[in-house]
Amino acid sequence: MIERQPGDGHYKWAVVGMLWGIAFFNYADRQAVFAVFPLLEKELHLTSVELGLLGSSFALTYGICAMFAGALVDRVRRVSAILWGLYIWSLICVATAASRTFRQLLGFRAAEGLGETLYFPASMSLIGGYHGRETRSRAMGLHQTSVYIGTVAGGFFAGLIGQHYGWRWSFIVFGGAGILLGVVLHRFLKEPASVSAADAPLPSVTTFRLLLSKPTVLCLMGAFLCANFVAVVLLSWMPKFLYDKFHLNLAMAGLTATIFAQLASMLGAPIGGWLADRLRRRAPGGRLMVQAIGVFAGAPFVVLCGMTSSIGWLMVALTLWGFAKGLYDANIFASVYDVIPPETRGSAAGLMNTVGWLGGGAAAPLTIGILAKSYGLGVAIALASAVYLVAGAFLIAAIVLFVKRDLAS
Repeated sequence: MIERQPGDGHYKWAVVGMLWGIAFFNYADRQAVFAVFPLLEKELHLTSVELGLLGSSFALTYGICAMFAGALVDRVRRVSAILWGLYIWSLICVATAASRTFRQLLGFRAAEGLGETLYFPASMSLIGGYHGRETRSRAMGLHQTSVYIGTVAGGFFAGLIGQHYGWRWSFIVFGGAGILLGVVLHRFLKEPASVSAADAPLPSVTTFRLLLSKPTVLCLMGAFLCANFVAVVLLSWMPKFLYDKFHLNLAMAGLTATIFAQLASMLGAPIGGWLADRLRRRAPGGRLMVQAIGVFAGAPFVVLCGMTSSIGWLMVALTLWGFAKGLYDANIFASVYDVIPPETRGSAAGLMNTVGWLGGGAAAPLTIGILAKSYGLGVAIALASAVYLVAGAFLIAAIVLFVKRDLAS
């Protein structure tokens, strides 16, 4: 497959910076609810299963809609999809504050998943349009650091605001700030200056048939499903785990649950991107190798997170898991883009999100909520480590059996 190389220039890195800000709010908004689980539990009298459903409702809607969002992104201006998506999910975030019952809150969480579903297919396709094979993993790894900072900010500030002013103000603040950012970036975020005729969208049926015909893509989707399951388990349940087991207040539980893992991921993602770009020059499966290292290295630290009785060791475990997660995350979409045509990038990212969030993200909070009722939350979290091993098996299969052939086709 011959890939058109984008032109050089500083603006392609400015695009990454602008998208960084949008992705920050994408993840801050979705993380905020987990930091206020104890307040919701108390005010609305929710069970652990109902709390799990709040996380699963977002992921379920996000996953169902992602495939269609990806197909849409290949047919519209990506910048418009990104900015209007930002407006929609930010307005829904603000509206969440009006919830008075569990059903209302569940509905707003599901709707926010619909609002956010356009962002990653559009942003990854836009970065892929500005960054060629030589810089793609680095650009996407740098962009990925916004996910970690947004998660930390969502966990800490939602807990802090909720602790002093009530959980509703957390959603108002984050949603309002996202709307303001969109107004500013409308002036500066642009599509690539020229688009190749070869990048004209394929019919949807042809696109998905092409993607599903490549075993490497199927293996990467399986790995993403498993890796996303583990990540959502720790992000959704760790604040409550810290609040219940170590008796931290809401703000400190939200901060501790996110800051160690996310700051370590901020280091791991750029390193993973740099290493993957180098290994990709030497071997077709170079990016997948870095991803495999990430999931295999992260598995034992997931066990430690759930089983340790020391908050010090928990912080160590979260840090080392976060670094390993960053290695994997930097290459989620870059690995797929190596084996598909440019005109299918939006659809590929949407399909990846459908599988990862419908199969992994939607199942994770509810599964852990159910297991926690029988075995305790710590054991339930530790058991998630086995899912990482399955992710590694998918990646090894792609490296050994499929990627060289799919790259050539």
